[in-house]
Amino acid sequence: MPTGSGLDAQLMAALETTWGTAVTPTKTYEFNSESLSWEPTWLEPTGLRVGTKYKRASRLVQSRQSVSGSIELEHASRGMGTLWKAALGSTVTTPTLVLGSAYKQVHNPGDFLGKSLTLQVGRPEPSGTVRPHTYAGCKVQSWEFSVSDNEVATLSLDVDGRSEATATALATAAYTSGAEVFNFSQVTVFKTGGTVAGATELTVTGGVTVPGVARGITIKGESPKATERFGLGNVGLKSEQLENDVPMITGSIEAEWDRTTWYDAFKANTTTAIELKLEGSVISGTDKNTIHIVIPAAKFKASPFQVGGPDIVTGTVDFEAYSDESNSPLMVKLISADATAV
Repeated sequence: MPTGSGLDAQLMAALETTWGTAVTPTKTYEFNSESLSWEPTWLEPTGLRVGTKYKRASRLVQSRQSVSGSIELEHASRGMGTLWKAALGSTVTTPTLVLGSAYKQVHNPGDFLGKSLTLQVGRPEPSGTVRPHTYAGCKVQSWEFSVSDNEVATLSLDVDGRSEATATALATAAYTSGAEVFNFSQVTVFKTGGTVAGATELTVTGGVTVPGVARGITIKGESPKATERFGLGNVGLKSEQLENDVPMITGSIEAEWDRTTWYDAFKANTTTAIELKLEGSVISGTDKNTIHIVIPAAKFKASPFQVGGPDIVTGTVDFEAYSDESNSPLMVKLISADATAV
């Protein structure tokens, strides 16, 4: 039975075949919030007319249209490949069998040309009717993965889109059976240092488990794109958003003071690997639901730890990922029961 509240809301997504051409969304996500909105450009009348000092409604027009906003959701063990592919511009199409019913997806940063999402949000009215808003030509401008003490891991995406349709039918929500969410207690590996190899599917040999207490980590990617590509003959619709600046991968770690790990590397401009792995329940054999993130060449850019009183000294370490000219600057590997196309 409908509630007439946000409890009836739904979020669905699908990768587009052709940029800006909406497809029927096929992946359904449990989500925390969304802020997607259609944004027209208003052309206001400015002509002077004797006897009329107010602007006339008949001359007000909507010239251009665009879409922007964000979605935030808890990182689940299934169905997330679509969002990571959109976030990174990766080339994964079909998961690779590991063993039994466990499959892996290895996502690395790639290009974004021709790659986009159709997003559909079902917004419930108090009457109980859920109104669909379908957004086409959506590209991820930035993303953020975060896991903190006693919290569920989250993924948020900031997107820019081409158009909104309100006449498209609400797709039928179909949640993936057995999807779990990752949380802070499932972090099994958090290391710095070591030797990275593999080019795309990265492995880390050695490294040191972060000593003491690290309360949380946030990793953020930004891929700037030209979002104002409006031209004559496009009836107010934008042309495809193209990359127009250097992408960045940054992050922060909230931790207790440990000079050797954080400050010495910061002061010496040391290049170090960062490895993070979260493991959930067993899929088959010894393979578990997994998020495995490797940054081969990180630089600590700020390491402010000061004594503020009698409590434990803590601080937030800021880092940035760079290319080591050999390996991908970032790997996000997912192991799940997802066997079909991303």
